[in-house]
Amino acid sequence: MAVLNLRPLAGGRILRGSQPFGLDAAATSGFLAQHGIQAIVDLRSELERSLVPWLVQDDGDGGPAAVVPSAVELIHNPLDPNAIAGSLQAVETAEDLGDLYLGWIRLRPEWVGDALRPVARGKRTLVHCSLGKDRTGVVSAIGLLAAGVAEDQVVADYAATTANLPDVLEVMAETWRLSVPSTPAEYFSPDLMILQSPEAAMRHFLARFAQEFGGVRNFLREAGLTAVEVESLREAT
Repeated sequence: MAVLNLRPLAGGRILRGSQPFGLDAAATSGFLAQHGIQAIVDLRSELERSLVPWLVQDDGDGGPAAVVPSAVELIHNPLDPNAIAGSLQAVETAEDLGDLYLGWIRLRPEWVGDALRPVARGKRTLVHCSLGKDRTGVVSAIGLLAAGVAEDQVVADYAATTANLPDVLEVMAETWRLSVPSTPAEYFSPDLMILQSPEAAMRHFLARFAQEFGGVRNFLREAGLTAVEVESLREAT
């Protein structure tokens, strides 16, 4: 398998995608080299990482090490949607989904800053969560805004996940079925709004983001990036 829902943003400085489904140590090293990845920002919770860890060539003791090569910076920057603002089960509309995203960055603005810092420092960075849709979508959207990309393009990038969701959900459901057999099948139903990526959700998020934070630069400074780092993100395209 592979990293799914994968695509470059911001002139290639950012790659966004899913977790590394089914990649053994050799395939992981090949994937990182093929895409010239210099940093990985893993947005998943500890449980999610334990189910699908990053693997590389053996560590000299005959077994794979759950780390990436020293040339690649691995940054664990978790946000557990089940342990922060908002209930996933309460997401019924596209606007609810956009509000869920806003709740995350209201409580954890530094989470976004930490995710984008390696990009600001010039590293070609893979940003991913599990599906590569929600947490990845929020960080990607703010990264694109910081790079000066028009809002319509930000929305289009978010909505582009829709075409990839059937494949990603199928692989995700199989992963959880094998690792956590008690997981209900309906947990991965494509009918759930939390498992969709409608344009309206991102448009709602962007409108409220502008109202609440007064623009992406102000937000990123509050999120802990320096003025130089924010300017570097603007130049990422």
